[in-house]
Amino acid sequence: MAVYTQVSAEALASFLTRYDVGELVSAKGIAEGVENSNYLVDTTGGRFILTLYEKRVAASDLPYFMALLDHLAAKGLPVPPAIKDRAGVEIQELEGRPACLIRFLPGVSVTHPTPAQAGAAGRALADLHAAAADFTGDRPNSMGADSWPPLFERCGRSLDQIAPGLHGDIGRALDQVLAAWPGDLDRSAIHADLFPDNVLMLGDKVAGLIDFYFACTDLRLYDLAIMHAAWSFDPTGHHYDPAVGDALIAGYAERFPFSDADRTHFNRLASGACLRFTLSRAWDWLNTPADALVTRKDPLAFWRRLRVYDPDLASLLETLR
Repeated sequence: MAVYTQVSAEALASFLTRYDVGELVSAKGIAEGVENSNYLVDTTGGRFILTLYEKRVAASDLPYFMALLDHLAAKGLPVPPAIKDRAGVEIQELEGRPACLIRFLPGVSVTHPTPAQAGAAGRALADLHAAAADFTGDRPNSMGADSWPPLFERCGRSLDQIAPGLHGDIGRALDQVLAAWPGDLDRSAIHADLFPDNVLMLGDKVAGLIDFYFACTDLRLYDLAIMHAAWSFDPTGHHYDPAVGDALIAGYAERFPFSDADRTHFNRLASGACLRFTLSRAWDWLNTPADALVTRKDPLAFWRRLRVYDPDLASLLETLR
């Protein structure tokens, strides 16, 4: 979450008149994240999230996201579907951007998850995949493996501004990881970004799964690999907690036991997740507007995690020695 587009109190109050949610009491921009503009909105009828979709989220993708959220909510998952206005419309326009008013979910995102919390989150991801099994929507992964080489080229030699030698090292890592990328594993609708800050916890229980704006159709196990890389390390990527990683996998495997192919390919998928987030964070680090109310994230935090998933490759890379 972030704030790129400013919304005045007057514009927001007018926007809310389309809904049966009461009158505006307060609104506060949310700085975390890098994708969209988000506000925490309190009205006389309750609390909501207002999301304005910025350029990285295509307006044409919004019906897919909304349909997936509606589908998962109907299956009983703790997800925040968009609220329909009095005319039954979910996707609106505000300040020249597509916008949705979204149901607020209670809970907190944890910075240092415990094994118990990781196990619950793994089970929640498995529940999501099971509930999505009969979802008929389809969206290619806009940040899938085939997008990484073009993104690498767009970042170019500027990567060496982040760390000397990073451009050459990422190029070598991409070649090795993509050469063995699996294509024959189970596919599903996936979240593709289920970091700890996108899981709301109440104690050791999952209270909400949020921010589905990278959701797509891709390898089901890749979703777990992304989650493992996001949950099993400290925020800097220096320290790996195997107890958290093992609990996450165990929780997921209660519903989707690992096959031999899953075991063979898991570390490769996790290496790909490290590359995907290194590259997207590097692009944001190099290109985020200086006046945006947004928290930029260190690209090297995911680059460092590659050591755990592919020690042989890491030994060849100068920036990981």
